[in-house]
Amino acid sequence: MLSRRHLLGAAVALGALAGSLATEARAEDVIKMGGLATLEGAFTVLGEDGMRGLKLALQEVNYTVAGKKIELQTGSSDASPESALKAARKLVEQGGVQVLVGPLSGSEGIAVKDYAKTQPNVTFINGSSAAQDTTLFNPAENFFRFSTDGVQWMAGLGEYAFKEKGYKNVAVVAEDYSFPYSQVEGFMLPFCKAGGKVTTKLWVPIGNKDFSSVIASIPDDVDAIYVALGGADAINFLTQYQQSGGQSPLIGGSITVDQTVLGSKGSIRDAVVGTIAAGPTADTWDDPRWTKFTEDYKKAFPDGFPAPSLFAHAYYINTKAALLALDKVGGDLSDGGKKFREALAGLAFETPTGPVKLDHNRNAIADIFVTEVVDDNGTLRNKVIKIAQGINQTLGEPEEEFLKIGPATRDNPECK
Repeated sequence: MLSRRHLLGAAVALGALAGSLATEARAEDVIKMGGLATLEGAFTVLGEDGMRGLKLALQEVNYTVAGKKIELQTGSSDASPESALKAARKLVEQGGVQVLVGPLSGSEGIAVKDYAKTQPNVTFINGSSAAQDTTLFNPAENFFRFSTDGVQWMAGLGEYAFKEKGYKNVAVVAEDYSFPYSQVEGFMLPFCKAGGKVTTKLWVPIGNKDFSSVIASIPDDVDAIYVALGGADAINFLTQYQQSGGQSPLIGGSITVDQTVLGSKGSIRDAVVGTIAAGPTADTWDDPRWTKFTEDYKKAFPDGFPAPSLFAHAYYINTKAALLALDKVGGDLSDGGKKFREALAGLAFETPTGPVKLDHNRNAIADIFVTEVVDDNGTLRNKVIKIAQGINQTLGEPEEEFLKIGPATRDNPECK
């Protein structure tokens, strides 16, 4: 007969086993997702709105997919590749995330793409980083971008600036890293092809506060200034350009006239009203998909902007893609995410700005908006001028020919 001590020991062992099995079962019912954004530095306000978009997508499904709870872990960067890589490593290697959504900024995306190649069982889905190089050159098989890139975001703007606005000679003021290189290329290729000239390029570091020497270097004889600055950099430049008495019309890079800038409390109104631009969103688009997204965003985040920024939009779309693909595979990531990534690659769905699908590099094909900044009863918004539909990464050119241009850099392309 077993003694009371033996029976007690057996009970304790059985209890421990049951607890262990319950813990394993609970672990299987949880999907660990990482959200990486710039929550430090000059782009902090951009990252905060990106996280609003990510959380909105998760709130829509009550942080649950295919009967499994989604555990969100967040990581913070400062727009530098090193900080993004450090945050990604912490989320993956310490946090054990199986799906990572992010990062926000261009060169960060390239760094995370390269890191993804070392983590084949983790699925990386872009946040809003839009450097062309992230997916067009040496892509990672487990990195997906449903939010298009900076070259695509300029579709239609170069031709509109030359043919409709009559701008023939343009100067460029842009931040000195991969995303603005992509934006400048996306503007220049059609603008130069139409006959325009880019006479000067002025590159500035992220976090620049004094633009006086940059403003002084802008030639007097240009028809317009193409500005590709974001966050605090854009606000500082626009404020100082206005204070200097600058009169040249502006052409906006996508993030220069985004709500993260237009929604600021600075005195930039006179500088930006009338600025033409292009990007993945348009504040005044009256399509029901966009108006519902805007209403849902404002209801969920009353402390947000008058309309979702392109960062909220991008993080929302990429998170939505993750949720749709997870649902297709029943939340099963037990094979290292292989079936999940196959579902992502074949995904096509409707977004707040129209349909999206992926190309063979796992980069989005989607619609782009040409816009103009207007004063809407005291609120600055981007008004739709026209929509460029189904834009791919090579702007409709054969990929073999487009790749001959080479990666976008400070000096490439040039008007010939």
